[in-house]
Amino acid sequence: MIVSHKHKFIYLKTMKTASSSMEIALSQLLGPDDIITPARPDLESQRDQGVGGQNYRLDHPDVPKRPLWRRILGRPERYYHPTVGYYEHMPGWRVRQYVGEDIWNSYYKFAFERNPWDRQVSFYFYKTRGKDSPPTFDQFISRKDKAYVGNYDIYAIGGEIGVDFVGLYENVEQDFSKALKDIGVKEQIALPKANVSSKKKERGYRQFFNDETRDMMAEWYAPEITAFDYKF
Repeated sequence: MIVSHKHKFIYLKTMKTASSSMEIALSQLLGPDDIITPARPDLESQRDQGVGGQNYRLDHPDVPKRPLWRRILGRPERYYHPTVGYYEHMPGWRVRQYVGEDIWNSYYKFAFERNPWDRQVSFYFYKTRGKDSPPTFDQFISRKDKAYVGNYDIYAIGGEIGVDFVGLYENVEQDFSKALKDIGVKEQIALPKANVSSKKKERGYRQFFNDETRDMMAEWYAPEITAFDYKF
């Protein structure tokens, strides 16, 4: 997640949409006062042409406090938890709350989305990477609390899209270029390959679904399917 005062834009980081690649690319544009949330160490190290996580800690009354039991037990604070202030997949409503209405309304806000069926298969491979005996895809999606990808809730506020532009993963190069143009960046910035699963979806995402699970995804992700006219 990025708030750039230098270029007056807010980038909301969704899941499985080349978001880590975009964050690495956008980090090259940032000044010392801009906000960018930290990432996993292997991804953070790829920001060698830009800045790493900075200015993300926040003293604000609405920042959640770390649970007392975690502090007592000395549990480490995770970079992706709301307690740090700004965090990587934070929703737009919370960013607006922290930056204030003037910045939220005047800055260019954008995010990216992906075909939900394709995205779900990608998320499955990501979450089961490195496991010796991973669950099957059907077993994985049987737990909505573990499998659900809440991208729409990141860029929507009150059930409606709350940003100026939602680019599509299926058109990522062109839509990323459009976002750069909209924020006034004239030079082309290449998207690196980052956070990509080493497993190949050789069969294509459709082959992972039967009629029941296809329709279940359609129910889970009805808002973005409707908003962007996605088809199975």
